[in-house]
Amino acid sequence: MRNSRPQLLDILFDDASAADKSPLRVVQQRAAALLKLNRAVKSLLPAPMQSCCRVANYRQGVLVLEVANASWMMRLRYEQPALLSALRGQILPSLSSIDIRINPSLMAKMENISQNTSKSNQSASEKTPVRQLSEQSAEELRGLASRSPEKLRKALERLANLAGESTKPASRNK
Repeated sequence: MRNSRPQLLDILFDDASAADKSPLRVVQQRAAALLKLNRAVKSLLPAPMQSCCRVANYRQGVLVLEVANASWMMRLRYEQPALLSALRGQILPSLSSIDIRINPSLMAKMENISQNTSKSNQSASEKTPVRQLSEQSAEELRGLASRSPEKLRKALERLANLAGESTKPASRNK
């Protein structure tokens, strides 16, 4: 079991003579190693999978990968044998297996990224002209409305009134 007792700050921020053995130095080295391993794993994955997969941990010869959802997990399982052999040959000769886990927070991260890109795309689409209903289409809608039940007739007439240059916002109170 790990030593999880509280420690004094003096122990964590030891002087330079014991810098290689201080707990914070060990954590920093482990984090740097995992980041390097994450970059290597992502370079071996197909392009669509790189954004939805990351290295979570490596311990006792087992590489733990996190994916965004179950569909990405299945896709990664198809890539697992090739990834395992490539990692053994290039980086981790002691790698025995790959464990794949689902982490929903990766999906939320992917959604935030896609929302940010869609916002930038919206600013470009705002420059394009807005579509308007032609007068001919409005006349067809009015003709259809005359043969329709009351509720549908009102909705079609409101839609037809939006045609042409003098487009007005539809009012739901009519």
